[in-house]
Amino acid sequence: MDYISNTQEDKAAILKAIGVSSFEEIISKIPKKLRDFNLRLAPGVSELELDREMDEIGHANKNFKYFIPYLGAGNYDHFVPAVIDRLTARGEFITSYTPYQGEASQGTLQSIYEYQSLICELTAMDYSNASMYDGASSLAEAVLLALRSDGRTKILIPRTVHPEYSAVVKTYLSFVRSEIVDIPMKDGAMDLEALEKRLDDTVAAVVIQQPNFFGILEDAQRVSELAHKAGALLIACVNPISLGILEPPGEYGADIAVGEGQPLGNPVSFGGPHFGFFTVKEALLRKIPGRISGMTVDKVGARAFVLTLQAREQHIRREKATSNICTNQALCALKGAVYLTLLGKEGIKKVGLLNLEKAHTTFERLTKIKGVSGFSTKPFFNEFAVRVDKDSRRLKESLKKHKILGPLALERFFPDMTSTFLVAVTEKRTASDLDHLAKAIEEA
Repeated sequence: MDYISNTQEDKAAILKAIGVSSFEEIISKIPKKLRDFNLRLAPGVSELELDREMDEIGHANKNFKYFIPYLGAGNYDHFVPAVIDRLTARGEFITSYTPYQGEASQGTLQSIYEYQSLICELTAMDYSNASMYDGASSLAEAVLLALRSDGRTKILIPRTVHPEYSAVVKTYLSFVRSEIVDIPMKDGAMDLEALEKRLDDTVAAVVIQQPNFFGILEDAQRVSELAHKAGALLIACVNPISLGILEPPGEYGADIAVGEGQPLGNPVSFGGPHFGFFTVKEALLRKIPGRISGMTVDKVGARAFVLTLQAREQHIRREKATSNICTNQALCALKGAVYLTLLGKEGIKKVGLLNLEKAHTTFERLTKIKGVSGFSTKPFFNEFAVRVDKDSRRLKESLKKHKILGPLALERFFPDMTSTFLVAVTEKRTASDLDHLAKAIEEA
């Protein structure tokens, strides 16, 4: 009770007010064995000793600086130019908060506006919001938008969508009047015949991931045609780096395009924080979650920035809110904007081509190893699955010996995919990295 008052009189008054005679009576319901314990804290150490101990603990992490990563599945080891952290770590950005007052937040509002413009150009969509928490919640919010749009209740999600994204969508819809229909896959891509059979006038949206969870390119144009023929919306969840060389979602008819923004200038960071991008065609503008920054002129005709749209429950009636997302990932999104500005159209194209070429070189090298075979015959971007007919224990030991993180064992998500691994390859992987990976598999 010392944290409440320092006098016995005050303590007694408080105890009397809540109807107990002592502090022990308050905690009497807690089992005695949980109350009687010793923290067993180690004795204090000097600053030098603490620094050394923390350094040793840090080296226990298998991070991408000392290990070669072939892990991906939505989180990728791309090159992040030093200028990105140098600019975004400036005090004006790193200490700024939600721009409630436009007159005091012009810099923040402008950075959001520039981010929105770049994302719209990258995706060929009409409007972008100020960002979401991550790719998975962006997809879930897109599904909610589709359900709100016309009263239909079914959402078609193929098995080729990231399993964790699908799980987040299902969690979001747990208490929403809706039905999720799983679409099977065929040769690593969405089964279009199965999709066509399940499309009817109750389907609110079809979800497509491009490239999909296995890195394979879906027939986005055909999926778009089938969805719109049934009166459903098309939700595209896309890898932003792939848009340097692939057709953007706005051009194959996506009504909503979302994705994980981590590949755009954000480090992997053990899984976050990152940002999700969210874009729509004009017809869905008023239903978009989050907020939008806009450009206008002030009373003397000078350029000014404002929060044009704020469709969350803090600003409007709860029942009319499009989302309960309470903020945007402004700093991470800013890194994405700086990255896109720095690379430009040619730069993002070059990065996309490097990812494509290095992934295919890796695939060709690995499938020449005895016991390694391809998972699919479909085209892929910077990620692919292979079957590895090796002793799993020896393979794990061999990868560890060569200081390699990954590839991802797909059995974790798909119990029927034993001995199948997802290999992610970015522009950072070198010929030496590939040699290590190939030798690790061969030696297993």
